[in-house]
Amino acid sequence: MNRANLVRAVLALAVLATSFYFAYTKEARLGLDLRGGTQIVLETQDSPTVKADRESTDRALEVMRRRIDALGVAESSITRSGDRRLIVELPDVQDPTRATEAIGKTAQLTAHPVLPNTGQQPAKAKGQQVLPDESGQPILIGPAALSGEGIGEANASFDPQNVGGWAVNVDFKGSGGKTWEQLTAKAACAAGDERRIAIVLDGKVISSPQVTQSVPCGVGITGGSTQITGDFGADEAKDLAALIEGGALPVPVKIIEQRVVGPTLGDEAIDASAKAAVIGIILTGLFIVAVYRLVGFLATVALAGYALISYGALVAIGATLTLPGLAGFVLAIGMAIDANVLAFERAREELAAAPARRARTVLATGFNKAWSAIADTAVTTLLAGALLFFLASGPVRGFGVTLTIGVIASLISAMLVSRVLTDAAAARFPKLTKGRAGGLSGAGRIRRWLEESGPDLMKRRRIWLTISGVAVAAAALGIFTQGLNYGVEFTGGRIVEYSTSRPLDIDDAREAVSDAGFPRAVVQSSGESDISVRTSDLTNEEVKRIQDALGKEGGGADKIRDELIGPSLGDELRTKALIALGVALLAQLAYLTIRFRWTFATGAVVAMFHDIMIVTGVFAWLGKPIDGVFLAALLTIIGYSVNDSVVVFDRIRELWGDNPKGKFADIANRGTLQTVPRTINTGMGALFILGALAVLGGDSLMDFAIALLIGIVVGTYSSVFTATPVAILLEKYAKSPPPQPKDKPKAPVHRTSDSSGAVV
Repeated sequence: MNRANLVRAVLALAVLATSFYFAYTKEARLGLDLRGGTQIVLETQDSPTVKADRESTDRALEVMRRRIDALGVAESSITRSGDRRLIVELPDVQDPTRATEAIGKTAQLTAHPVLPNTGQQPAKAKGQQVLPDESGQPILIGPAALSGEGIGEANASFDPQNVGGWAVNVDFKGSGGKTWEQLTAKAACAAGDERRIAIVLDGKVISSPQVTQSVPCGVGITGGSTQITGDFGADEAKDLAALIEGGALPVPVKIIEQRVVGPTLGDEAIDASAKAAVIGIILTGLFIVAVYRLVGFLATVALAGYALISYGALVAIGATLTLPGLAGFVLAIGMAIDANVLAFERAREELAAAPARRARTVLATGFNKAWSAIADTAVTTLLAGALLFFLASGPVRGFGVTLTIGVIASLISAMLVSRVLTDAAAARFPKLTKGRAGGLSGAGRIRRWLEESGPDLMKRRRIWLTISGVAVAAAALGIFTQGLNYGVEFTGGRIVEYSTSRPLDIDDAREAVSDAGFPRAVVQSSGESDISVRTSDLTNEEVKRIQDALGKEGGGADKIRDELIGPSLGDELRTKALIALGVALLAQLAYLTIRFRWTFATGAVVAMFHDIMIVTGVFAWLGKPIDGVFLAALLTIIGYSVNDSVVVFDRIRELWGDNPKGKFADIANRGTLQTVPRTINTGMGALFILGALAVLGGDSLMDFAIALLIGIVVGTYSSVFTATPVAILLEKYAKSPPPQPKDKPKAPVHRTSDSSGAVV
């Protein structure tokens, strides 16, 4: 084993060992769409006295963190996103009503003296107001004597002497204890209502206890603490304690997004994605083994290394695994297969050109020559992943993270692990590897036919471009006539999905929702016994009313998914989606122009636009939702479309460099035909994986897989019949010279030796 191969072997072993360490010692952090729970996105608003900016939002975050901690939700988290948004995650919380009421209140807590109220509504002095007490009776209160700034810790406790059983114990801080002592000292000298202290939260009297007779007049309650009693239940007392201890929010907050996912849906998604991954890998592995035999088997073994590296990287950086993220991991398997196919096809070509060469040599040459196309395809996919991370939100951002990890892991799996394994096999069994059983011997039937009597596809390039134009026109017609069924993520509103105990006819479900008071709600079936309800606006109480109505008809109903998107956020996400697509096209154009030629880059971008339009048009004709997951699929399709175009153009550039005076259309046709085996083999591997996702991934992943299936089929077509013909047409106007050969022949080195035997 030479030094380079030894370094690769040691590096591969180190990467696998490190990945195993992290995979064994750490657990993956599951997103709420897999674990189940509630995610709430809040946006801070300007108040009359405080502007909502990064500083005030950070102060609000600290207040909310104390409130969330007081609620006792395990593993909850709150983070700032941008300057004015806060993302709250509450695992295992299925009813967000209590949480949103507790964490989102401005919580201005004040204590007021209660004044005599004759009921004749005299002119009130400044700061006085009439409010209903906790029993609903009007009381007159004076200006606030104590604010939340003087209140420290608060906790709920069971008090058997209290009628309700629960009380809130409050400790004061700073001058708060002295102020409370003075307030209660004055009240202790009075009688009737004037002996009461009103505790007001956000303009509502939550308690107005009387100072007990045991408190001396003029002395008040000392000791720096007090107890609030009232008609509290356990949850009410705990929530009140959380609000009091958390303090007042410096700025108001508004809920702009809320997602609730039931744990059952998450478990089903994990199970379905795992089955899809296993079945996809098995089918892909069998196909690769059938085509490439021994080296194909070793590449399939390397896929196990891909899974280990991907999972290890995920837990090492502490990334959150989401449902689309699972699909990203499964999808990146296709990248690993693609890299191996490119290398093996190159090795076959090298062996066919020089049968006497050693197996290790042709394999090394195959991997080296394939690296250019492999690197370009990885970069273009990473561009899509980066755009998803920076411009998307929620679970779709998780897809961008895992797609990025998956692409990097696929490169390591193919170019390091697979290369080490196949090199070791070639060194140990050179004759076997070079033979038919090794997978490198001879070109396949399809390749031989294409090289010997392949059709002149580019001769009919105008026909192919016409077909592409008609397909794009049909897609545009669907978009403009049928319209796009934007998901709630892009329109704003609320969509709730319920699972009924027995299958419920969709007409009965619509009638039940209409009778519950929502005749304009969009009610659709989802799966065998799932019903989704979508409307512009629903409160948590109304969601519960719909659930009860569906449960009555369906023998019980469980809420398995709940998404609330504010209209302003919907507009913003829709704008970001368009920006993401536009930036993706421009970024790919710029990268391909640098790496290739402007004619090649334009052909690839036209093919990308062609693919995007057709996939979007199919979804428009079928009425399928256009949401964040669809955006993830589109950006992935862009990556796949560019991958195919890059491989074709990489081969055309190489052939053109070897024959710069040849007719470009003929060279392009040869390059296209030579890459057909790779395209078929890689496409089959991706189709196996996506087919498994479409069948087993459930409703949440089915549309995603369908979009990608359409995209890969259309992208395979467009790389040959759209991108290449466009490049041929544009080359008529290009003034730049043909590319230079990659490997220029070097001038011979003349070596002689002097009398001492040294080479000079």
